[in-house]
Amino acid sequence: MPKLGADMTEGLLVVWHKQPGDPVQRGEVIAEVETEKGAIGVESYVTGVLERTLVKPGQTLPVGAPMAIIRTGTEAEPPPAHPTVAAPVQPSPQPTASSPPTAPARSQPRASPAARKLARELGVDLEKVKGTGPAGAVTREDIERAAATAKQPATLDRATRLRQTIAAAMSRSKREIPHYYLSTTIDLQRATAWLADQNQTRSLPDRLLPGVLLLKAAALTLRQVPELNSVWDGEKVVLQEAVHLGVAISLRQGGLIAPAIHHADQLSLPELMAKLRDLVSRARAGSLRSSELADPTITVTSLGEQGVDAVFPIIYPPQVAIVGFGKIVDRPWAVSGQIVVRPVVTATLAADHRVSDGHRGGLYLAAVERLLQEPEKL
Repeated sequence: MPKLGADMTEGLLVVWHKQPGDPVQRGEVIAEVETEKGAIGVESYVTGVLERTLVKPGQTLPVGAPMAIIRTGTEAEPPPAHPTVAAPVQPSPQPTASSPPTAPARSQPRASPAARKLARELGVDLEKVKGTGPAGAVTREDIERAAATAKQPATLDRATRLRQTIAAAMSRSKREIPHYYLSTTIDLQRATAWLADQNQTRSLPDRLLPGVLLLKAAALTLRQVPELNSVWDGEKVVLQEAVHLGVAISLRQGGLIAPAIHHADQLSLPELMAKLRDLVSRARAGSLRSSELADPTITVTSLGEQGVDAVFPIIYPPQVAIVGFGKIVDRPWAVSGQIVVRPVVTATLAADHRVSDGHRGGLYLAAVERLLQEPEKL
């Protein structure tokens, strides 16, 4: 069971997407687990053959507990198929005077094949559904109503558990991490002008948003101040080689989640934009992968869409830094002794004082600003 958050302790197995004997590729989703953050696809970390599953759907496991055995290497061969031998037909025992009466078979609810199929797909127990069709038959509409009724408390319960998880992680962060905060205001005149020029040749679905420039600058700058791309492991800092940029995403049912865009510093702006759109869509639909929640090395958050000028965020453990961006606004700006109007954004950094200090944090924000003055290099 993967650890999908700082305070995750257990997860509930919902379904296996692979069965014993199936080949498995590294990075392939083989199961789905339910956590406070929703249904998450669990990926295999190796390539091989699924030899055996150790738990059944519906079971809750602690983090770190084995879920399955995957055979790798030269031994990764599917188990041989054994011929099925039909069991001999035994004659039915004849009732005797001392034999107890046979219990009558329980009658099945009246329902069409389509309604039964829908019930299986939605996880609805037909026996608990009151039919409104002819002669009390269960209809598709009855199934959909039952599923919606069952889903409401589950959704509310999930939102409550997510809020509790966020509360635990943020309380731990403020209790254990000595934060320091820095901010700077960045002139985006060149960046927004370059972006407008680029978007003239792009179709509407492929246009680049200003936020993608901020994400790329935040990721690239970590090469210059690598200690901010780290995790705190007990009593020491562990530098991370890859930049997996966590992006804070608000959820429709409340709360937020910060899955990772992997290797964000190596992606082109169009690639990063496509990854961002896909990540936001899947996060809100509840179809994230386990690695996207387990891998972030630093997080970026922005409340610009909500009209917030600046955000001073809390570090998400075990990470050691988080970057914030406010909204892009027109402000009076001094240029060559003249007051002009420029689009600007306030960038903030919250960092762990056990790992870095204000000098290094200041270098980071200054480097982000320099990159945004040369958007063609992003």
